[in-house]
Amino acid sequence: MEAIGQPEASEYDPYFERYVTLVRGGQILKVLEEQAGSVRRALSSLPGAIASFRYAPGKWSVREVVGHWTDGERVFGYRALAFARGEQAPLPSFDENEYARTSGHDSIPLGELVEEFSAVRAATLHLLRHLQPEAWTRVGVASGRPVSVRALAFIMAGHVAHHMALLHERYGVPSGK
Repeated sequence: MEAIGQPEASEYDPYFERYVTLVRGGQILKVLEEQAGSVRRALSSLPGAIASFRYAPGKWSVREVVGHWTDGERVFGYRALAFARGEQAPLPSFDENEYARTSGHDSIPLGELVEEFSAVRAATLHLLRHLQPEAWTRVGVASGRPVSVRALAFIMAGHVAHHMALLHERYGVPSGK
């Protein structure tokens, strides 16, 4: 797979630094692909009690975290598509807490949520693999801030890596490596 290159700090809002720094090297397509397998390995054999576990009141369950990944992947993926195609209109923010509150993810079996995430990630990979080289550095505005297509790919991978680390540390979920 071709190296895309690490995004420059000017390609994304400082808020996303915590995600982008979790992904090093320019092989973002390989990272995204391998991460999907890690997610499957980590979550495929979790008992139902862990899937609904919350480490503190008001925190998301494991199922809600997986649903949040999928929601985020869809939003970031749409942004990548729009900006790769030259969209000039600013795209709106999304309130992940409101999405989680209204999603119903906690009533869906964990296996189905993992399958859904895997399907969305596969679609994201198809999109990104077919981008023209110049599309990776195109920039659009989302949530009132500029962001490049390349940065969005790193944000998607870093977002899942961030939450996987939290699932491991606070929920006892295996790393999936």
